Amino acid sequence: MTKTYPKAWLLILTVGLGILLNPLNSSMISVALTQMQRDFSLTFADASWLISIFYLASAAGQPVMGKLSDMFGAKRLFLIGLILVGVSCSLAPFSPNYGFLLGCRALQAIGSSTLFPSGMSMIRSHITEKQARAISIVTIFSSTSAAFGPTIGGFLVAGWDWPAIFVINFPVIIAAILLAIFILPKDGEVNFEWKRIDFVGIMLFIISILGLILFLLSFTEKTRWWALMLFLVAGVIFYAFEKRRAEPFIDVVSLKKNINVTSVYLQFMLINFVYYNYFFGLPTLLQQVRGYSEEHAGLIMLALAGCSVLVTPLAGRMIDRNGSKLAMVIGSVILLIGTGLLLTYNENSLLIWLIMIMIVLGISNGFTNISAQTALYEHVDEEDTGAASGLFQTSRYLGSILSGSFLGMAFTGHLDDAHFHIVAIVSFVFCFVVAFISWKLPGKIKKPKQLR
Repeated sequence: MTKTYPKAWLLILTVGLGILLNPLNSSMISVALTQMQRDFSLTFADASWLISIFYLASAAGQPVMGKLSDMFGAKRLFLIGLILVGVSCSLAPFSPNYGFLLGCRALQAIGSSTLFPSGMSMIRSHITEKQARAISIVTIFSSTSAAFGPTIGGFLVAGWDWPAIFVINFPVIIAAILLAIFILPKDGEVNFEWKRIDFVGIMLFIISILGLILFLLSFTEKTRWWALMLFLVAGVIFYAFEKRRAEPFIDVVSLKKNINVTSVYLQFMLINFVYYNYFFGLPTLLQQVRGYSEEHAGLIMLALAGCSVLVTPLAGRMIDRNGSKLAMVIGSVILLIGTGLLLTYNENSLLIWLIMIMIVLGISNGFTNISAQTALYEHVDEEDTGAASGLFQTSRYLGSILSGSFLGMAFTGHLDDAHFHIVAIVSFVFCFVVAFISWKLPGKIKKPKQLR
């Protein structure tokens, strides 16, 4: 076994700084969307593409970057990722039009999605002692930055307008680049193999998801039935193609064989759909309907984020003692309760009532995130952990994409309490599905003999 890297804590810090950029930039924009709508004269459906394009680029980019990391070297890809994020953040504040800003968001997503697989590869390869602890510390960087993104974004937009959510990345990027150059272990020789990258599968995946997004957003205008057909046809071709490929973009054969793992992915996708309905929907409601400033909206969102971070260690201890199922069921039930309580929130409700509801939702988030990830590892073999983790992230991105499209459909032209309650009702239905999956998953660790 390789000896543990002598500067392990600096390696963990460097990787952590890089990895936090993707979740931070995915959530900071939630409070900035209102100001971007005004500056670019957008409907909410138009603005929702800033959410969808980021997650779509991340979903397509992260598996590819994982393979490129193996071929070109993890350190090289890590530095390239940081540079791409830096370029996107340099250009975005000067966007002459909305299309240019969308391109910057896509580049930012591709760059930041490079950092997770390359960073985790270095940790797995060079930290052999207390590796699980190292991974958990890096996970804290990711989860904390995502949770506090709306609050950070609120203060930045209130003080310096929306370009500040891009500029704030530079201290992190510069620190990570300097540390990466001097701290990260050197790479070996480049060994590039084109055939290992499933370009056809990636394009079919993107076309299918774009078709779904276009179809959902068209409900506010004239329904694009051709987009639904594009989604279905591209999806069927994608499934048939991936089934026959040796190194597929998404291993559909494994998903079909291991129902427990597929259930976890589905559940996590729905959990993220529900949470991002609130993560992006609530700041918009608070600013455009309730009249709160970006700063105050960010502070209100802190109730959800803070409780999520505080509860996660407690949920982790419960999982250590009893396995993932109990924590998953508890989190699902609390999510159902919190979503039900949102249906009671209206223009006559006190702010303290909304904060109490968000505390409930934050508690559920602390349980569901960690229990879903633990449940995944309970049902896959150790050698399949990397591939399973990649698909786990993809399920997160798909849930976020669906949320952005759904909010665009629900809020365009009619953002008020009634339409926010429609969002809550749809989320409430999906909460029942999440709770049902939690109840149906086996309580004992039950690993298959072979995932692939």
